[in-house]
Amino acid sequence: MKIYAVGGAIRDTLMGLPMHDIDYVVVGSSVEEMLVKGFRPVGKDFPVFLHPKTQAEYALARTERKTGKGYKGFLFHADPTVTLQQDLGRRDLTINAMAQEIGADGKLVGPVIDPYNGQKDLAEKVFRHVSDAFAEDPLRLLRIARFASRFPEFIVADETMKALQAIAQSGELNSLSPERIWQELARGLVANRPMRMFQVLLDAGAAKTILPPTLVAELSQERCREDLIAHLHATPAQLEHRCAVVLMHMPASEIRSWSECVRMPIEVRDFSEIFSELNVFLGKNPNGIYRAENVLSWFNRADVWRKPDRAQALLDLAQKIDLNVLSLISAMQQAQALNPAEIIAGLALEDRPNGERIRGAVEFARLAAITSSLV
Repeated sequence: MKIYAVGGAIRDTLMGLPMHDIDYVVVGSSVEEMLVKGFRPVGKDFPVFLHPKTQAEYALARTERKTGKGYKGFLFHADPTVTLQQDLGRRDLTINAMAQEIGADGKLVGPVIDPYNGQKDLAEKVFRHVSDAFAEDPLRLLRIARFASRFPEFIVADETMKALQAIAQSGELNSLSPERIWQELARGLVANRPMRMFQVLLDAGAAKTILPPTLVAELSQERCREDLIAHLHATPAQLEHRCAVVLMHMPASEIRSWSECVRMPIEVRDFSEIFSELNVFLGKNPNGIYRAENVLSWFNRADVWRKPDRAQALLDLAQKIDLNVLSLISAMQQAQALNPAEIIAGLALEDRPNGERIRGAVEFARLAAITSSLV
């Protein structure tokens, strides 16, 4: 029984990057031996175990055979005869198909085991698939797109791009769960260069299946791509912000529809929708002259009264991509400075218990504050 660190941990170490999660593969062992040693199985049909002390995941070396559609349609075979090279051969990219033995002290020992020339492709900055089985798993298309956003200096090998295109043409992307699609997109959005992810999706012919139609049309135009690159470069690597910038030219209704398709988290969806509506509002007033009623309407939509931090984040983001929102920031601050208790105290005694009268008075005071600020 030998234990190896495999995949991303070895790749990142060779690149001088910090190791985060380590994937462990156990060669020459069996389910029975793992149980005797105190490892706890994660599931019934998957040969993965939790270490009795660290709770890290250890997988038995295995081979796999495709038996159905999607990324779950595989039959796994794991026993002591499966070799490390066989296990590495089922992985996606050569740079992820390297391993190094784990010594008794838990540290890496010995040479890097590299049967598929991953170190060469790492040096040449190439994403190259390991075997023809690569195209059997549709999730790998999204993973490569996400890797491209993390390592933007890498190129996709011609033969690997053809494999990605085969996945897109097979129709199997439709079998991916919405949660997995969003997980990969979200990780790519907060990586170094999200536009590289979108470019791979476009080149592979997968964008129209994964992304909303308005965004696909935007990405097909060079000027729009250049603008998006500039905006993303100015945007902090926070998921809500990056997603809002990418979707800012989409109608809020289309954002809502797509968010349901990919199970986008509600807070990300809401931030993106409100930012899109802000962009529409600003576009209708290119001279920066606003009607106080319209400003108040967006403030109410953004719920700047109960969620001031989110409202400030929305306007700060707009500033970062050079949208003119200085007057809106000033108006918001003046309206937020109002004291509702003082407004209520100014009402007639008989009106103070009346919720409708209170709401009307507060709204009127906010409108007056906004009007004063915009003058």
